[in-house]
Amino acid sequence: MRQLLRHRGFRLLFVGLALSMFGDSAMLLLLGIWVKDLTGSNAAAGATFLLLGAPALVSPLGGYVVDKVRRRPFLIWANLGSAAVVLPLIAVTGREHVWIIYAVAVGYGASLVLIGAAMNGLLKAMLPDDLLVAANAALQTIREGFRLIGPITGAGLYAAFGGAAVAVFDAATFLAAAGCLLALRLAEPRPEPAEHHWTREMAAGARYLFAMPVLRRVVLGCAVSSLVLGFSESFIFAVVEEGLGRPASFVGVLISVQGIGAVVGGVTAAWLVRRVGEQVAVGLGLLFFGLGYLPMILGNLPVALAGVVVAGVGLPWVLVGLYTLVQRGTPWQLMGRVSAAVDVLIGTPQVLSIGVGALLLAFVDYRLLIVTSAIVMTACTLYLVVRRPPLSGTTGEVPAPVVPVTEHLGTTVLPVPRGQTVDEIGRQ
Repeated sequence: MRQLLRHRGFRLLFVGLALSMFGDSAMLLLLGIWVKDLTGSNAAAGATFLLLGAPALVSPLGGYVVDKVRRRPFLIWANLGSAAVVLPLIAVTGREHVWIIYAVAVGYGASLVLIGAAMNGLLKAMLPDDLLVAANAALQTIREGFRLIGPITGAGLYAAFGGAAVAVFDAATFLAAAGCLLALRLAEPRPEPAEHHWTREMAAGARYLFAMPVLRRVVLGCAVSSLVLGFSESFIFAVVEEGLGRPASFVGVLISVQGIGAVVGGVTAAWLVRRVGEQVAVGLGLLFFGLGYLPMILGNLPVALAGVVVAGVGLPWVLVGLYTLVQRGTPWQLMGRVSAAVDVLIGTPQVLSIGVGALLLAFVDYRLLIVTSAIVMTACTLYLVVRRPPLSGTTGEVPAPVVPVTEHLGTTVLPVPRGQTVDEIGRQ
């Protein structure tokens, strides 16, 4: 971590991302609350989160765009555009303006998809492989920490000054992030020109992902676990009301306690990945998350709180291990498309599982959903830890000379294949 913080480029990036994450954590939950206040409808409020997630379905197109441009300029413009996206919320004054909140939610979701894909590529261009895990762990820790204080900050601004104040605050954090990126000095490789039809090149990320044994195995394990991951969005309310005998608002307490565990998970993620490798770290994270909810079937509050802490610890292990493996195992010029393919393969089952969980809860006991989640995630853990293809089975299968990329404080060497098109890489 000390070596990472000596890297001036990462320090600038970290400050910019931290500010942007703080704005995100203050705004995202507020959009649904605002719609609920204006309409009185839970369904209308829930639609806000559906619209936030909808752009992820077309993320492969966003990944293709990201791979055809330099990441740093793209991220500057993306953050400036995101600031412009949230400012129309200033005009929301009544129920007739709910459509503005919905439109902002779609734009915000698209921003999260594009910035996330570009950020993976920028980190790979900026840092050597041995610092990627520390960078991902640091970013995940700060993200989880802001989830503890960001919603409270947003709710406080909303209560005191209205939603427009939160919109201005969030826009300011995007502008600050753009300023940090503007101060960053990084010589990036020139993006490859398109060699084939855009639909064929857009699919190159998925082809590469499935051709690389370790990436394929980890993403499939996470995708299967996502089929039950969303159950927790539904059974958590049943746990609180039926199991613990508390009002629904007590869910917020459990989420905050889980956030404390997530901070611990973020702090320990780099150490764990270095000890056991990315694939096993992801498997252990799934195990902790699945088994963490299991004590809730007992209906005991202290035991339930201890369980959600364990679940919180596991989630950053999954994300840090997954992101680091994708960054290390993917050529720079495919990073956006591979990141997008990962988002689709893992995010789509998770969204579906939220709806399936809500439907099943009407017919089965919530404890059955908890046990089912634990069993599936334990099976995914075994799938990941029993057989571990070496990382050399990923980048090592793309033989190529390297192109040095010079950053203003040093030189980072990236595996940029010469003489190969993106489509050829995707077929390997």
